[in-house]
Amino acid sequence: MTTDVETLNPRALDPNRVILSAKQKALRINLNQDLYGTFAEIGAGQEVVRHFFRAGGASGTIAKAISAYDKDFSDAIYGKEAKGRYVCEARLVKMLQHEYRLMTTRLDRKDHPTKHFFAFANTVATINYHKTIQGHGWFGLKFQTAPEREPSEVILHARLHEQDALLQQQTVGILGVNLIYGSLFLHKRPKDLLQSLYDELDRDQVEIDMIQMNGPDFEGVDNRLLSLQLVKNGMTDAVIFSPDGRNLQAADVLYKKNILAIRGSFRPVTKVNIDMIAKGLRKFKQESKVDPRSLQVLFEITLNNLSSEGDIDEQDFLDRADILCNIGQTVLISNYQKYYKLIEFFSRYTKKRMGLILGAGSLVEVFNEKYYRDLNGGILESFGILFSRDLKIYLYPWKDESSEALWTSTTTPIHPRLKPLYEYLLFNKRIVDIEDYDPEILDIFSRTALQRIREGEEGWEAMVPDFVDQIIKDKCLFGYCGSTPPSKPMDKDEIAAAAARAIDHDTSN
Repeated sequence: MTTDVETLNPRALDPNRVILSAKQKALRINLNQDLYGTFAEIGAGQEVVRHFFRAGGASGTIAKAISAYDKDFSDAIYGKEAKGRYVCEARLVKMLQHEYRLMTTRLDRKDHPTKHFFAFANTVATINYHKTIQGHGWFGLKFQTAPEREPSEVILHARLHEQDALLQQQTVGILGVNLIYGSLFLHKRPKDLLQSLYDELDRDQVEIDMIQMNGPDFEGVDNRLLSLQLVKNGMTDAVIFSPDGRNLQAADVLYKKNILAIRGSFRPVTKVNIDMIAKGLRKFKQESKVDPRSLQVLFEITLNNLSSEGDIDEQDFLDRADILCNIGQTVLISNYQKYYKLIEFFSRYTKKRMGLILGAGSLVEVFNEKYYRDLNGGILESFGILFSRDLKIYLYPWKDESSEALWTSTTTPIHPRLKPLYEYLLFNKRIVDIEDYDPEILDIFSRTALQRIREGEEGWEAMVPDFVDQIIKDKCLFGYCGSTPPSKPMDKDEIAAAAARAIDHDTSN
């Protein structure tokens, strides 16, 4: 375990980059005779389009500005939402589709042969009077880069951190202008587009925790890499993407869920990783406070695990992501090196029972006081955060490579000074052993498997499940350059099914 990655100021990533103001960006768009679009904003006023009106020259750019503020009127235009929520991705998508369709059907292309159409939309809730509900919103742009070209789309979710509704409105306006400008002028450089979203803004004001780029102008963009960039650049602390590689907003995945997380490098996924999650999931489902119908399993990779050899290797990240996605898992990327910060993150969205699957070796690190010197209350403060929530740790045994000793809850070497605290947690069953583990696989280590794959040595196939063996060979992951075909060819659906059986077998009890 290491200290947490320092939160970066996204504006400082490239100190040599010229940063235009929101007014300058709006004016450049207004003066471009080929750009023409509509603005639809719900909540927080019409702060984005306001910049364009004030910049001058807007008459040739703004086709329409609308704010369907009342819920009934909004429903009449865009339709009702199944869950009754208005600040959500589904509402934003409907707004973008509706407004863009109106642009293309109501305007005769013959009269506008050179126009690049766009539709901007946002749906935002700012902080309430009592400050019990924090501000957040969805922003999106559907746009053309050529008159007859199919549109592309950028969608993002932002959390507003300022403690004043007026300040949040101003932030919404700047962020919206940055999104429009970046999409129209920087779409060929997605990383620059991402960085430009923080022009005139700081992380203290706004946190972008989800972004998705789709369409013909982003054909070469892997949205999982965008998720990685959000965390790497300090724009957010954690991102989630689905098995199909789609970036997800945390609230949509975790809200009021029982959450079970396993942390690892997954480089590659070994038989030990699968046994840990399978056996940990079985025990978790047996808890009376766990509803199997409302359960979210997360495979977490930290920035520290991604940068263990220096700078983050994007291809190495994609290799790991490919395996986890192909075996049907939801992936969390975070800079939460300390577990209590991870639990704090989960606690934003749920008060239900949570679980962490840890190897005994990792548990020793959790009880190492040096990692909590930045806290006034030291390790006791961190444990107060951990276990004041409804959390259980499921402990997987670990075999010491040098001594061959097996570490379990009763044999793990905890410093005598912390032994009473450890005994308290054991007695109250906040730390429990995974007892039905497979003793035959405890000698398997990811780093050994990785070394054998890279050096072309035999034997690594026996260290990973058959379906992982298949993925590595088919996609030549982790530097694999052998010519041996998979022994049991499986298609993508068969791989996902095999992984599901391995992870979730006999867990219905």
